[in-house]
Amino acid sequence: MRQMAAPSGRPPRSGQAAKGRNKTAPPPRPVPVVRPRSYAAIDLGTNNCRLLIARPQEGELVVIDAFSRIVRLGEGLHSTGRISEAAMDRTVAALAICADKLRRRHVTLSRAVATEACRRAANGVELADRVRRETGIVLDIISAAEEARLAALGCHNLMEPGDGPALIFDIGGGSTELMHVDISDHDVAIRDWISVPWGVVSLTEHAPPSEDNLSARQASYAHMRAVTREAFAGFAERVKCYEGQPLRLLGTSGTVTTLASVFLDLPRYDRRAVDGLVVPTDAMRDISRRLAEASLDDRAEIACIGRERADLVVAGCAILESIIDLWPALRVGVADRGIREGILRTLAMQGRDIPVTRREYRK
Repeated sequence: MRQMAAPSGRPPRSGQAAKGRNKTAPPPRPVPVVRPRSYAAIDLGTNNCRLLIARPQEGELVVIDAFSRIVRLGEGLHSTGRISEAAMDRTVAALAICADKLRRRHVTLSRAVATEACRRAANGVELADRVRRETGIVLDIISAAEEARLAALGCHNLMEPGDGPALIFDIGGGSTELMHVDISDHDVAIRDWISVPWGVVSLTEHAPPSEDNLSARQASYAHMRAVTREAFAGFAERVKCYEGQPLRLLGTSGTVTTLASVFLDLPRYDRRAVDGLVVPTDAMRDISRRLAEASLDDRAEIACIGRERADLVVAGCAILESIIDLWPALRVGVADRGIREGILRTLAMQGRDIPVTRREYRK
């Protein structure tokens, strides 16, 4: 039998060593950076430019960035029919900030909408073209029906629980929308709606509040009430059949959030205290009339109104009281959410991140 030779202890041949060295492992593949999806919504209204960026987390959309600036896009629109160059400059500057935030947050899906001011202005499309050239943001000038749908979708989960007829209203800068809705746990259906061309900016320009004396301010406010009451007349006739039922009412706008802040006597605006609050209707009426009778300087001294809103808040009060006249609910729900949140929810559905909306009604 042939025996195996004992190991000699000599090093392997150079060819063998080279062969071994050639069998090195391939370099590791780079690990791709996976960022969580994020969505952005921009709402360019008659008075404000607002942005929200949110990310899905545990069945909800969590806001990770926000921006808001008063641009007064509709300033002078009622008399000229056009958006002024100064208003365009303010708006483009605000949207440039939004565009930078979208890039830095690596936004996956976004939508930017423009409402009544761009719908009504002869040069609304011109503004949209300029915004696209200078910021890269594509503005979608939406219809009043789409505006109403997005507002209802964004805030309906704050409606007071119950089975009574429900109305959502959105007092904007250039228009006001009323939506008679049916609400389920995670969805809302609009049964009837109206959009009128009176918001806090357009009504103020149409019927400027008098600052001469108390009686003049009262007369000016009565005129605003008459204008809005006439605008709502057709809708008011259609909802008369609900008289005597336990009506529910929810508002989304700077008007209702401002009046809720005054009701709470907040030293500064606090969204956490206001969003989801429910205020007795009588208290809303009382605050509205006190503000309408106050001078411009006195309104400006109120912490949550200030100089920026002092000239517009009276028109909002007149619109609100006219809404309460046709839908006399005992309480008014307050939502600091609306179109932007409606956009985000729609985008999340497109991205298959459908958030489970928690009911956040507070007594």
